[in-house]
Amino acid sequence: MKAFVLERYAKKNPLRLTDIPEPTPGDWDVLIEVHAAGVNRLDSKIRDGEFKLILPYKPPIVLGHDVAGVVRSVGQRVKKFKPGDEVYGRPRDGRIGTFAEYIAVNETDLAFKPKNLTMEEAASIPLVGLTAWQALIERAGLSKGQRVLIHAGSGGVGTFAIQLANHLGCTVATTTGASNIALVKSLGATFVIDYKSDDFENCLSGYDVVLNSLGSDILTKSLGVLRTGGTLISISGPPDVAFAREQGLNFILRQVLRVLSVGIRKQAKAHDITYSFLFMHASGSQLQKITSLLESGVIKPVVDRMFSFEDINEALSHIETGRAKGKIVIKIL
Repeated sequence: MKAFVLERYAKKNPLRLTDIPEPTPGDWDVLIEVHAAGVNRLDSKIRDGEFKLILPYKPPIVLGHDVAGVVRSVGQRVKKFKPGDEVYGRPRDGRIGTFAEYIAVNETDLAFKPKNLTMEEAASIPLVGLTAWQALIERAGLSKGQRVLIHAGSGGVGTFAIQLANHLGCTVATTTGASNIALVKSLGATFVIDYKSDDFENCLSGYDVVLNSLGSDILTKSLGVLRTGGTLISISGPPDVAFAREQGLNFILRQVLRVLSVGIRKQAKAHDITYSFLFMHASGSQLQKITSLLESGVIKPVVDRMFSFEDINEALSHIETGRAKGKIVIKIL
């Protein structure tokens, strides 16, 4: 089969289109013919080597964290899916590789594709949808009447998280550029701060939750908009000790992450705020709950651009600009 392979870690190193063996599904696996794949900033960060200490990948590897496609075969112990089913999902860490014509995925990482979405729309959802779900519902326990600040509201995670928080009955504030204000308001944001002309920390206060996907300066400033006892969740780092334990990292790496996160942890503690780093995990069961929101029209996919399979490197370059509105998707079939 054809696949785009990362042959070595290097910044902006192009992936190479080549032929590799088609994967053989294990007993619990589903072999998927990939119709579309989402592109995430995580893919370019892995390519650049930013996660090589904490993610178990040794090049050559195939990147890609979102998939939508058709089941071609299933392992002996698979019960939920059968050949011909349309599915979507985020393969678990260690088993990524959706930038290819086929991928074998554990059945627990998959859900049935929403009936009202195209393959391309479905492929835009898994990673960002699960990230927003796990941050706002699983980690923050967000509930009706609370106030949440979602940074970078026009990005992949932001466009989904705004809709989810709005559905939960929360007041949503977000940061974005002037050209994206109408978009984020249409998704459910009540307060929109143009990051180029206003300082969000001077505009907001008393918030219950902040979801950060930006740099360390934004993370620190976010402490000031939270109420006492509030929750600060970052998907861009720094990773904390709890994450190191979850990943099963060795003692040395645990100490490295302890040092990297000590500043924000101390500042959060001084403000009586809970800080945590979230690195989302695959979950077909959570994705199935997200499916119901998609099929009911409560949440709608936001797709910035679609690229052909041959243009994956161009798609990665585009996502690095930080100007995408929503998700970037690769059309494979």
